[in-house]
Amino acid sequence: MTEFILVPGMFTGAHVWEDTAAHLASAGAGVHTAALTGLDGAPGAATDTIDLETHIADVLALIDSAGTGRDREIVLVGHGYGTYPVLGAAGRRAERIARIISLDTAPGQDGMPALATVTDPALREELATRAAAEGNGPDLAAPARDAWQRWGSTAGIPEAALDRLTALASPQPLRTLLQPLRLTGEAGSLPVTGVLCNANGSSIELVQQQVDFGNPALLPLADPRISFFELPTGHWPMLSLPDGLAEVLLRAAAGEGHRLSAPGSAEPPTHLRPFPLDVPELRGERTGNVDLYLPDAEGPRPAVLFVHGGPVPAGVLPTPRDWPVLQGYARYAAAEGAVGVTFDHRLHDTAGYPRAAADVAAAVEQVRADPRVDADRIALWFFSGGGLMAADWLGRPPAWLRCLAGSYPVMAPIPAWGPVDSRFRPVDAVAGAGTLPVVLTRVGRETPGIAATVEEFLDASTKHGVDVEVVDVPNGHHSFETVDPTEESREAVRRAMRSVLGHLSV
Repeated sequence: MTEFILVPGMFTGAHVWEDTAAHLASAGAGVHTAALTGLDGAPGAATDTIDLETHIADVLALIDSAGTGRDREIVLVGHGYGTYPVLGAAGRRAERIARIISLDTAPGQDGMPALATVTDPALREELATRAAAEGNGPDLAAPARDAWQRWGSTAGIPEAALDRLTALASPQPLRTLLQPLRLTGEAGSLPVTGVLCNANGSSIELVQQQVDFGNPALLPLADPRISFFELPTGHWPMLSLPDGLAEVLLRAAAGEGHRLSAPGSAEPPTHLRPFPLDVPELRGERTGNVDLYLPDAEGPRPAVLFVHGGPVPAGVLPTPRDWPVLQGYARYAAAEGAVGVTFDHRLHDTAGYPRAAADVAAAVEQVRADPRVDADRIALWFFSGGGLMAADWLGRPPAWLRCLAGSYPVMAPIPAWGPVDSRFRPVDAVAGAGTLPVVLTRVGRETPGIAATVEEFLDASTKHGVDVEVVDVPNGHHSFETVDPTEESREAVRRAMRSVLGHLSV
């Protein structure tokens, strides 16, 4: 018999689990929902004595009361902040725990405070400053009804459920977010399942990509003891998809789930697969971190700078400018008479957007200064997570920028990815784009969280009268060029390139 212990996240109590718990119970599982001290919906219940250890003790009490015997397997489920007390308790009762399930939350690390789960950069800074000035300070006020989105996607939550979530929310004791998590070795030996919520920006595909890059923080996730599921909903699936969540929890408890491939497996990772079009084998001319693919043509030529996505961990080899897909785009541009440009920028983590944006600006100036380039006819083409850097060029486009393009771009920061400087919001910056032509390649099988940013951008573009040409790839996934090397994909690449080069010829 499986005994589930369900631990809620910030501001919430046991009530959020009611529907999911009922589905689990109807399947024959034992269910225990945690009401963490100070977070049971009772106003004023929290005090400045409540910290992470208090909540670890709450979970330990549930483990100890869940019964004993070989026929009882305890599965701990933590949502958001709740993952921290789950991990803390698991290490102290490892012999009782069959599995840990982390619900739409990155696994906490030893010595890391739960403040890491706060993805809003301004709020993180505010909390850290307040704690330093006031010796931890007062509790963190619960969100107003229209502010839950700040803590994760509310996609799929019924209006009545959002009303109830707001009405029963409690202030979060600040000490619970600031006290570092202390893990024992026993916790690291337990099987773990991650449940990713697509509308919040998470997906197995994106995690696998980071593992393929060799991201040291995520390489351990390729351990065969770790499995993954996805749910097509926002950050609160217990409210938006309670039956689907229950089914996933039962399957996870049974040992099912997707396992990630470790680097070096038989099939090459998506970023190292070949470009889908036949293009000339042209060698790039390298200067610093910039490569120019020059056309066989006289006179200064227009240029297209291809801005890779990310984050890409530092030290990844080959670096992005040598990836087949980016080289393919640059060679294709050169074959059509323009200078194709690939370069590396330092988007190594979500905090690195300002640094990477400076690299983009420096590359633009270097390219425009080259006498073989027509400095007044430049296009910028952003890919994936690099799309956020389009904000700098949309807000005040210079006269020489003749076109801005994006392929499966992220057009607004995604909470699940971590803190991002508020400057990088193309959905806001497009208000200043004026007559700048925009070419956007949209894939039909995009991760919902990214797809939502694209639709928000298109809505904002329409509102402000910005000309956006959308190149649709209905059956394409993120990185469709290498993931889906079909004729549909090839035609989408051709159409987007024709459009961008057409704007450079004017």
